[in-house]
Amino acid sequence: MTASSAASSASPDRDAINSATPGAAPATPRLSTPRALARLYPFAKPALPRLIGGALVGLGAAVASLMIPLVLQWAVDGPITTGDRTQILWGTLAVLALGVAEALMVFLRRRFVLTPAAGIEYSVRQAFYERLQRLPVAFHDRWQSGQLLSRMMQDIGAIRRWLAFGLILLLINVLTIVIGSALLFRWHWALGTVFVVCSLPLWILGYRFEQSYGVLSRSSQDQAGDLATSVEESVHGIRVLKAFGRGGHALSLFTRRAETLRDTEMRKARAVGQLWYWHELVPVLALGACFLTGVWLAATGSLTVGELFAFFAMAAALQWPMASLGYLYSLLIDTRTATDRVFEVLDAPVTITDPAEPRTITEPRGELAFRGVRFRYPDTTSDSPDLLAGITLTLRPGETMALVGATGSGKTTLTTLPTRLFDVSGGSVELDGIDVRELRLDELRRRIGVAFEDPILFSASVRDNVLLGRDDLDPHSPEADAVLAEALDVAQAGFAYDLPDGVDTEVGEEGLSLSGGQRQRLALARVVAAAPDVLVLDDPLSALDVDTEALVEAALRRVLAHTTALIVAHRPSTVAMADRVAVLWDGRIEAVGTHAELLRDNAHYRYLIATIDRGDQAGSPQESHDPAPPGPQEPPAADTETEDRA
Repeated sequence: MTASSAASSASPDRDAINSATPGAAPATPRLSTPRALARLYPFAKPALPRLIGGALVGLGAAVASLMIPLVLQWAVDGPITTGDRTQILWGTLAVLALGVAEALMVFLRRRFVLTPAAGIEYSVRQAFYERLQRLPVAFHDRWQSGQLLSRMMQDIGAIRRWLAFGLILLLINVLTIVIGSALLFRWHWALGTVFVVCSLPLWILGYRFEQSYGVLSRSSQDQAGDLATSVEESVHGIRVLKAFGRGGHALSLFTRRAETLRDTEMRKARAVGQLWYWHELVPVLALGACFLTGVWLAATGSLTVGELFAFFAMAAALQWPMASLGYLYSLLIDTRTATDRVFEVLDAPVTITDPAEPRTITEPRGELAFRGVRFRYPDTTSDSPDLLAGITLTLRPGETMALVGATGSGKTTLTTLPTRLFDVSGGSVELDGIDVRELRLDELRRRIGVAFEDPILFSASVRDNVLLGRDDLDPHSPEADAVLAEALDVAQAGFAYDLPDGVDTEVGEEGLSLSGGQRQRLALARVVAAAPDVLVLDDPLSALDVDTEALVEAALRRVLAHTTALIVAHRPSTVAMADRVAVLWDGRIEAVGTHAELLRDNAHYRYLIATIDRGDQAGSPQESHDPAPPGPQEPPAADTETEDRA
């Protein structure tokens, strides 16, 4: 075995690593390790006095241990040689005192650094979560949830362990080696030279180890994120896996990823083990070389017996700091990798922000307008057509507008633009005559409420879920109870009162303890309780049976009577609630008008309504063949005039 084998064994196939970590962030310019770790300074600054105190106390402990050989030299060359028992006793007490002082300072060092390290971990984790909340939806669409979770828990935990243990110990051990080597030179230059020269391979090996082990460390942590994603997806989709009998398939995928991570961890362990081997062996070899040199120097009279005795005591004291450098160096690289991964999220640009000079809506009317809106998703290629290609549509105050279009036409995408979940690629969305990009996000999202097609509930009570948008209310106040009751009544969600703890019943993760229709009604109740000026509802009744849908629609009309609403419609009954209907076709608003006008004048609308009717009347013999969609057509004059009036 050679010293280079520890580094070469850690050299992975970079292409294999990249292909094994599809959820990893794209490569960014790599900083040096000190500069990368220095980015933690803003988080560590409040705790810096205690960290410095811990380092100084730890250094004091190291100095105390290094003074023991000096006392031994004095004792051997002095009172032991002369037989002065009183001086021998004082020397013994001095060694004992230094040992007790060293142990006490090690205890204090730990007390100094453990609490601030936990505080730094808390601060980084808070900043990480806050960043996740501020980052746009486009960011979350690109990242695997497991990669984010592994950074939040595993990587930030590694940073805490480094600050509480690795950093201080590495500083202390390096300074111990430097001071101890200087003392060796004090006794005799030849001894110091032999010891330092014999130790040089450790520093060369450490440099080579960093280059290769860093790639393995990054691969391991990315693969851990992939594994976390597998677990999260399997737990989230457990009903589907069981229903289709695909648990074995999911287990096979998990096993492959777990085996990939295991193999990477084994390669890391072998690399660290070989590095540790050399860090154990080289100090012993150095000690042996110094022993031969010291005996020769003592025999020639160039070194006293006490100095030789102290030298070996010092070399023994330096053996552990030198041996531990291998482990601490691997810990340093793991921490550097963890820091890189955490800052990949902290450095991600927040593209949707409050304007520098925000405007305020002084007279809210609830008018929502799309003016020449163009949109394409950020990850689409430059030669792809816009998904929305010049949408112009105005919802008058208090008007209910149904949005009808073929599957994949961009209806759901359009509903994400008013609240700036995505920003338009061109044109503008205006609320009461003000571009939504000129409003503060909290005001904008307070004035526009959204109910999504896929209802999302949180692991909280029914009360907390429904009142999520009412941070102005005490959830348990009489006013909040009245708002909650009204919202549940509109959504026909009275079943909440029959749950084990009523509206204080926890609904479980994502509300999976409830049926799809119950989740959808609570999501509708949530947006109703928020009392926005404008409602944006993406097929809000799709999971309801016909009878419940009729009840919800009747109650919802009370809300729509004084609220502007844009409703994505897939049912004739939903269309019937609207004052006007907009037809979205090929990325454009092709026609706007009443239901009767569009049935008379617009072929695409007739086709869409026929398709909707067919879905509601599935199983009828007359529905054996789909109606063919009409060919391209110019919007009729009547539709254009209606849109102009809008």
